[in-house]
Amino acid sequence: MTLQEEYKRKLVSAEEAVKVIQSGDQIDWSSFNGQPVLLDKALAARKDELTNVHIRGASSQRPIACVEQDPERKHFIYSSWHFSAYERRLHDRNLCNFNPVAFHERSRYYETGHVVPDVGMLQVCPMDQYGYFCFGPQANSARTIVTYSKKVLVEVNPLMPVALGREERCHISEVDYIVENPGLPLIEVKPAVPTETDKAIASHIIKEIKDGCCIQLGIGGLPNTIGKMIAEAGIKHLGVHTEMLADSYVDMFEAGCIDGSRKVTESNKIAYTFALGTQRLYDFIHQNPLCFIAPASYINNPAVASQNPNLISINNCLEVDLFSQVSSESAAGRHISGTGGQWDFAKAAYMSEGGKSIIAMSSTAKRKDGTVVSRIVPTLSPGTIVTLPRWSVHMICTEYGIVDLKGASTWQRAERLISIAHPDFRDELIKEADRMRIWLRTNKIA
Repeated sequence: MTLQEEYKRKLVSAEEAVKVIQSGDQIDWSSFNGQPVLLDKALAARKDELTNVHIRGASSQRPIACVEQDPERKHFIYSSWHFSAYERRLHDRNLCNFNPVAFHERSRYYETGHVVPDVGMLQVCPMDQYGYFCFGPQANSARTIVTYSKKVLVEVNPLMPVALGREERCHISEVDYIVENPGLPLIEVKPAVPTETDKAIASHIIKEIKDGCCIQLGIGGLPNTIGKMIAEAGIKHLGVHTEMLADSYVDMFEAGCIDGSRKVTESNKIAYTFALGTQRLYDFIHQNPLCFIAPASYINNPAVASQNPNLISINNCLEVDLFSQVSSESAAGRHISGTGGQWDFAKAAYMSEGGKSIIAMSSTAKRKDGTVVSRIVPTLSPGTIVTLPRWSVHMICTEYGIVDLKGASTWQRAERLISIAHPDFRDELIKEADRMRIWLRTNKIA
């Protein structure tokens, strides 16, 4: 049987493909642009035939039909490895649960049998001449889903960019059913407009980045600002080993800042596990041999990432207490996102020779009622999730400066964190630190 004959044999409608799903099944699907759309809608249409079908996704950027059409969760139970804004709203409606994980360990859950999917569903690129479907700009755990699912359904999107790398595709022999969509537009996330606070924070961080560093940036206005500042500063010979690839990397590449010449892993290449941005970014990675996509189990593995010297990891957080415990995934009792790769890269950067892990945040936040509160707090409130324990924290940055906490005692941590808190809150923080016995009475904050 030729590849084309096998393709035609497995090509069915979405409605036909989802008939393999039975009550009680565990379903895993890919994330971001790899999330199935037609298959999701077809499965939702079968809801009255099914009960107790568990679906695991991550960072969904578009509405999920199986969830929206089953508001009482009688048929489908959805959970996410990392909340998007949409999934936060689902969680508020009690329609989404959270699966805790450090991103580089997710594949291990499948390998050890802690997660056993019956059906894997992925949106993929068209089949190539050798019978392979590329997973597109999201390797993440896609290869793992295909390997460990008893049945695999792929939804082919002709607009999906081909991302070259490692474990970034599956063969038609591994696929049970193929569904074609008409070319659904890719999810695009435009670069966030940086605030003046973002610019102030970036001005401190940029001083920590030198020629030859290997960088990992998170998402949001701050990373975009840092990317622009790097381009303007003319920093050279940068390497990239990052969880997420965004438009700011294209800016730096086109400015001649990135060449990967001093990297150890994937020398001269831009290494990442998923890309999320505008069409400009997707066009940049399509068939680009300078870009290298790989599963999170590889990219986010501290033992791999740390091989690159001078690895600078820059990520955001929501809150830090005076013990330097970092929360990046919950606020005021509400779940916001997830651990993602923050722990992975905090560990990797500090293991890297000359590396630095920088956690950045604005010094204050504004509540819905307009109240301004400090993001540096005496202690995290009950129920707040600790993303980085205090021993793992290296550097913290706000618009008021950047402090190094490695090796510091509890009173030194409190002193340094208060020094970068908003001035309006410093006196109260000092009082609380004194009450908690992590403050020397002779200390003075300028």
